[in-house]
Amino acid sequence: MFHPMLRLSAVSLILAVGLSNAMAAEPVIESELVFPLHDQHNHAPGIAELADGSLFVSWYRGSGERRADDVAVWGTRQQTGKRDWSEPFVLVDTPGFPDCNTCLMVDARDRLWLFWPVILANSWESCLTRFQVADQPTGSGCPMWSRDGTIFLKPDDFSARANQMLDDFLRGLPQPLVERAQAEIDAARLKLSDKLSQRLGWQPRCKPTVLPSGRILLPLYSDTFSCSIMAISDDEGRTWSASQPLLGFGNIQPSVLRRDDGTLVAYMRENGVTKKIRRSESSDDGVTWSPVDALDLPNPGSGLDAVRLKSGAWLLVYNDTLNGRNSLAVSRSTDEGRTWPVTRHLERAESGQYHYPAIIQTRDGRIHVVYSYFVAEGKSMKHAAFGEDWLTSVPK
Repeated sequence: MFHPMLRLSAVSLILAVGLSNAMAAEPVIESELVFPLHDQHNHAPGIAELADGSLFVSWYRGSGERRADDVAVWGTRQQTGKRDWSEPFVLVDTPGFPDCNTCLMVDARDRLWLFWPVILANSWESCLTRFQVADQPTGSGCPMWSRDGTIFLKPDDFSARANQMLDDFLRGLPQPLVERAQAEIDAARLKLSDKLSQRLGWQPRCKPTVLPSGRILLPLYSDTFSCSIMAISDDEGRTWSASQPLLGFGNIQPSVLRRDDGTLVAYMRENGVTKKIRRSESSDDGVTWSPVDALDLPNPGSGLDAVRLKSGAWLLVYNDTLNGRNSLAVSRSTDEGRTWPVTRHLERAESGQYHYPAIIQTRDGRIHVVYSYFVAEGKSMKHAAFGEDWLTSVPK
């Protein structure tokens, strides 16, 4: 006869082993498509957590990009505790003009901000950055927008500084430029002295950074000059001014993090010849910026994003290739961006494009990344969610 105490001991042992195995299990990452694969161009997402804990995602959709006048900004929601996303809905559609790259922000008053460029003449150089604000964005479907506006920037004339940088660059070349390249340089110099070219064509990609003072830094970039700038607001977005440009002639789409000592670090997409992530720093809350250099992390000319976690760690999400966008990595730094020793992958495949990520950490500590997902069967946005422990665990 099996003694009851022995049976109890056996059950306790089984439960203890089961609990031990569960505790030792590899941390989990969850991912899903935000909507079924779609035949149109769907690209450049933003993501935000609303006051009720739900997630809000934006992107643009149409028959192309800047040259397709049917392009509009779309959105979807994931309610708290759910895995499914709502049916996509139109957030904004400027009739007859493409609406492109999106980014989102929830401010200190729980208002949702949507930023995007309207393309005036079917070229990136002709865009104006617009925004809309929803005072009460929770619920279902498209939020009711309470305010909209355009961000007009008037940078201080940066032509002299930029021309000096061009001169220094050209002097360092091993041989003279070919005729076509010289013509492009000459055209760029003409634009540098043109007020309209300096003030038009700035567009968003990555989410704003809000400083402890309340200052909002909206990172913008220009395809006219292949450089970046910050739109600065010290009055909760009512008015905006321009920082000094981050001149590198090949550094665009910045994402900004803040160190404990107040230094700001901008990480940028490569749009030149280094094939590496570009970087610049500011010690005056984003007004002026250091010369642009490069990290020892690859970038094939594709968008990235960054976030500072509650733990103090920094994350970079980017395509860690020299060519192609078929590998999407997350790297972690515990020394405020000085080294990036830990890397894991959200996507690694022989084909496809997994790119233009947007990353946030929600109040529950979970990390969320949404990115453009392009495969032969169609295009979508993909959402991945994980804890910081997934980054530091050893993949099996």
